[in-house]
Amino acid sequence: MHNLNFRPKAFLFDLNGTMINDMEYHTLAWHSIMTEDLGAALDYESVKKEMYGKNHEVLERVFGKDKFSPAQIERLSADKEKRYQAGYLPHLALIDGLDNFLERAKAAQIPMAIGSAAIPFNIDFVIDGLNIRHYLKAIVSADDVHTSKPDPETFLKAAQALGIVPADCLVFEDAPKGVESALNAGMPCLVLTTTHTIEEFEHYPNILGYIADYNDAKLNTLF
Repeated sequence: MHNLNFRPKAFLFDLNGTMINDMEYHTLAWHSIMTEDLGAALDYESVKKEMYGKNHEVLERVFGKDKFSPAQIERLSADKEKRYQAGYLPHLALIDGLDNFLERAKAAQIPMAIGSAAIPFNIDFVIDGLNIRHYLKAIVSADDVHTSKPDPETFLKAAQALGIVPADCLVFEDAPKGVESALNAGMPCLVLTTTHTIEEFEHYPNILGYIADYNDAKLNTLF
């Protein structure tokens, strides 16, 4: 970490790829729908690059803004989430060390929130399936914001819900667009290297460091 003296007053977590290592299953679900159902000539890596924001934004980036009606988008989104949950359920687990980290933060009375582009259907699937809701004082989902990451709205709303000023929050993220969202919110960030390479983040000045999981000894400096 670049700033060992930073003592956050709140932790804000992205969900997918940050608390759980599930982005592969989101990508597989979308790849299946886009190639098998919608006939797009896209490989897995091409779909992976679009894995941020709300479902309708993903579809618009790939197929154009006027390709699908609202009803079609709703149907495709629901189908995608069902495929994702069915594929990921046998593997549902917190990233290594996060259970102890959450308990330690709670004992230190550091408030925590989720700020995610996921819909409540998926957030509930994760936090109730893993029994971690009691650690969280706020949850900001896709349904709670007008503009997705990299807009700062998601993290600013999470900080506001906790009553903590943005500069005192530490964001945990795994995606460049999420780090950019934290930067736009005026928040430092720790990056989980679950989904992207370190090289993809090098131009973001708000990154304090990189961790593979929550067993990293660098996290001791946060308490």
